[in-house]
Amino acid sequence: MDFGAVIGTGPETTRYVTSIILVSLQVSVTAVAISTVMGIPLALVTAFRRFPGRRLLTTVITTGMGFPSVVVGLVVLLLLSASGPLGTLQLAFTPRAMIISQTILALPVITAVSLSAVQAVDQAVRDAAFAVGATRRDVAVRTIAEARFGIITAVLAGFGRAISEVGSILIVGGNIVFTDGTSYTRTLTTAITVEARQGRYETGLILGAVLLAVVLVINALGAWVSARGGA
Repeated sequence: MDFGAVIGTGPETTRYVTSIILVSLQVSVTAVAISTVMGIPLALVTAFRRFPGRRLLTTVITTGMGFPSVVVGLVVLLLLSASGPLGTLQLAFTPRAMIISQTILALPVITAVSLSAVQAVDQAVRDAAFAVGATRRDVAVRTIAEARFGIITAVLAGFGRAISEVGSILIVGGNIVFTDGTSYTRTLTTAITVEARQGRYETGLILGAVLLAVVLVINALGAWVSARGGA
């Protein structure tokens, strides 16, 4: 889509907006993928295993859904800064730092919602699987299959949390653009903040419309999945 034509500007605006969309999707999709790979096994272990600290872990997961994003961003930046313990990795103010920050924010959401979905699976399903000689891995796979709609909802909720994030990625990413005007660490949310502050409301409105469209699609998918799960 030629965003520049929409607001009566040149191809530079189209390049600028397109690069921001691509960076936003790359960072958020990667963070959610990592959170999903970590969160679903964690939800299964928390749901079915009894171990010391299980109740504390559940509390941490639930509390993590409300982590203040700016605090997460500050902690990540302190860890990744040149004087921090992970400074030698040189990740500060890069997309990878933003992925780390978004993963920390999305992981509790995906884990908590997946945990609820897994715990809602009837115990009889697991008992029947064990009765026919299934291994723990087989039972876990069966449980995931039964809870699939809830888990999909969890992933969508995590993506919604990630794509709409602004505070932490502004801190750890630096909101950087290249000299040619394309984005390095500028995302839809941070770009809207900059455009509004600098009085470029037309570009800000386009970015806002794109972000709103993404969120609406995610919410629509979530509602559809919930409806399928309840059918």
